[in-house]
Amino acid sequence: MGVSQVKGNRDEALGGWTRWLDLGDRALAVVLLAPVAILLAVLIIYPVGRLIYSSFFDLSLTSGLPAQFIGFDNYRSMLDDPTFWEATWNTILITVVTVPGALLVGLALALLANLPFRQKWPVRLSLLIPWALPLSFAGLIFAWFFHSEYGVVNDILMRLGFQGIIWFNSPEWALAAICLTITWKTSSFMALIILAGLQTIPKSLYEAADVDGAGRIRQFFEITLPLLKPSIIVALIFRTITALQTFDIPFMMTGGGPGTSTATLAMYIHQNTVSFLDLGYGSALAVVMFLLSMVITALYLRIIRTRI
Repeated sequence: MGVSQVKGNRDEALGGWTRWLDLGDRALAVVLLAPVAILLAVLIIYPVGRLIYSSFFDLSLTSGLPAQFIGFDNYRSMLDDPTFWEATWNTILITVVTVPGALLVGLALALLANLPFRQKWPVRLSLLIPWALPLSFAGLIFAWFFHSEYGVVNDILMRLGFQGIIWFNSPEWALAAICLTITWKTSSFMALIILAGLQTIPKSLYEAADVDGAGRIRQFFEITLPLLKPSIIVALIFRTITALQTFDIPFMMTGGGPGTSTATLAMYIHQNTVSFLDLGYGSALAVVMFLLSMVITALYLRIIRTRI
């Protein structure tokens, strides 16, 4: 075999490898995204699919019977389940109250943290403390704050001349205490995202507005708020999804009481799957919560496409 023939075979082999490496944009994207797609399939698609599959079975571990396919019976049972409707209503109510509340408080905190302080780190560090606090720990702290006998809130009310409130004996007051706690806990998360959006707004826009004679209020509504829309939408998506999955704070504060008047959908799922070991009905409840979260997310994404 001649030297030229060996060289030709080597060039041919290298050319084959080069052709494999010289991929088009579409093929390169498929190769690079394939590991992520596989990971998502393992961590998300399979568990969700398994959850939906289990929701069509009578799968009660306390009965000692094998799983039996029952179709949509678990979903039909929800229609006649008053606790399901009560838990769903409580979940929606908490979402409707706490998400806008956390947005308004978070926006105010972000604007405060964005002021030209000489030492900004203490102000911004204070935003991290509520966000970093574990949810169950926050629930325990505020359960003590709202205690009817030795709670801080009633002590302040009585010092101001008002009568103390037995917060956790009334469904209305218990839900109010839960909503206040969740708003305090989650407003810092909203503030951090909005503060990041404030940092991206060029100062030259405000300088030009000052030259044109625009006041602070007009600058806020015509410069700050429009440019913050992407950050606000992202914050609302994450906050709404977590609000629909609210569990820790009401569980630690009231345990769903009095009765089931403050139980959320996540708490009812936990009760059926962990306490009652009814995995079939619990899976159906989880599917409903999953679909509710997807619908809300789709609405937000549609707002992003049409308005931003």
